[in-house]
Amino acid sequence: MTSYVFITGGVVSSLGKGITSACLGAILESRGLSISMIKLDPYINVDPGTMSPFQHGEVFVTQDGTETDLDLGHYERFVRTTTGRHSNYTTGRIYESVIGKERRGEYLGATVQVIPHITDEIKQGVRKGAGNADICLVEIGGTVGDIESLPFLEAIRQMGSELGHDKVVYVHLTLVPYIATSSEIKTKPTQHSVKELRSIGIQPDILVCRSEKPLPSEQRRKIALFTNVQEKAVISASDVDDLYKIPAMMHAQGLDEIVANQLHLDLPPADLREWESIVEAKKNPEGEVDVAMVGKYVDLRDAYISLSEALLHGGIHTRSRVNIHYFESQDIADNGIDCLKDMDGIVVPGGFGDRGIEGKIMAVRYARENGVPYLGICLGMQLAVIEAARHLAGLEGAQSTEFNKETPHPVVALITEWQTQEGALEERSEESDMGGTMRLGAQSIRLEEGSQVAAIYGKPEIFERHRHRYEVNNNYRQVLSDAGVKFSGLSVDDLVEMIELPGHPWFVASQFHPEFTSNPRDGHPLFTSFIAAARLHRDQSQPLAAQA
Repeated sequence: MTSYVFITGGVVSSLGKGITSACLGAILESRGLSISMIKLDPYINVDPGTMSPFQHGEVFVTQDGTETDLDLGHYERFVRTTTGRHSNYTTGRIYESVIGKERRGEYLGATVQVIPHITDEIKQGVRKGAGNADICLVEIGGTVGDIESLPFLEAIRQMGSELGHDKVVYVHLTLVPYIATSSEIKTKPTQHSVKELRSIGIQPDILVCRSEKPLPSEQRRKIALFTNVQEKAVISASDVDDLYKIPAMMHAQGLDEIVANQLHLDLPPADLREWESIVEAKKNPEGEVDVAMVGKYVDLRDAYISLSEALLHGGIHTRSRVNIHYFESQDIADNGIDCLKDMDGIVVPGGFGDRGIEGKIMAVRYARENGVPYLGICLGMQLAVIEAARHLAGLEGAQSTEFNKETPHPVVALITEWQTQEGALEERSEESDMGGTMRLGAQSIRLEEGSQVAAIYGKPEIFERHRHRYEVNNNYRQVLSDAGVKFSGLSVDDLVEMIELPGHPWFVASQFHPEFTSNPRDGHPLFTSFIAAARLHRDQSQPLAAQA
């Protein structure tokens, strides 16, 4: 029978509940347990797919094509689990399901209420997400005290009563601020946060206290006294310079042992050697690269969090320090490409809308003409095709119909039909709903024998995750091929998945999102190869710079 660990947050949001959950999952997994992970989000949206990255950060796409919260990316990077549609529930999705049942008459004329109907729906979702795992970690988004999260908190309170104290652990993450003007660490916000949690019937078993510096023993004792939590269960979570140090930091304070004891689990010792080797590789690089990320959401780094982490994973597996420089694409369009001249590699990520598009195309052209390693992802591949159409194939005015429906050369266009991995036909049009209508999830891609990407992956067929509406227009494939573009990866229904430029040191772009399947332990072949190419470019450029 599955045991549950519920992780809540207090005082302020963005303290790191997702990282805390993922790191606890990593430690428990290292002790031989199977782990499943769930995120419960209080916002009304059915999913984050239609939300601006400035509002919510990255939308993480699961293997089954669900658009989810970015915390699921943390889960998959720290734990060897594959999340899916039962791993993320929002208020909107819960209410949508309950209202649908009410309309179908499934409640037999009852008055539909938050308790029990909404809370029952939440509990049912949690049980589905748990599957057959030994332990399911459930993170509740938002902050205790928010009106939106009350049904979720009530649901997990009920699960504690139903399953018993030896099957449920409550972890509460709070802020312990340092007031510089008085040189004091303040525990009162944590006391009040726990008081708020207890007022709705939940007594936390463990407190994880976020702070700038390690929490002194005096403050830990005070927090334990005022919150009715054992002192050993007050965990200090101070700021670190590397996320991958956190599993060892939490293990050193006995977090996993407290959970195991409460759940009456007899487990082997934690084996954190993989995490220790990751930390060591990052701390002691043998080389260094500067990588430009040219995007439109660079003011909010969470918008590209999986991609940024995947580049760092490439550094781990090549023993390279990766310095990521974020450039606003509209600034490049306005001011030119001088900012890219010291970069060892250029990445153009996915995105939507026409702002900054010409700046991204300028970055693509600079990489192509100057032999700088280039990695284009999703929109980054489409813009590479547009750039090649304009400047290699001579198709003046080539564009995507996403940005100009009247373009004389629609080399990228809306596709109305495609085949899913299961063989089902999906359809869409300009009038389709925005939410959930993109080409989503993992699909099969066939790589051309002898191509650069086939050598990078080391196999003829791969599975990668997608999130896009527009595709390369197959009517232009021949003219682009004649101009030097190699279409080296195709879907089962003949859509363009990957391109490369023969003769260029490293120019690869994908319609899919490889960052969603990268993790620090295994890396990802595309990012490892890209960072290796960037490092080679740097090594070859430095002697030339010295001669100049």
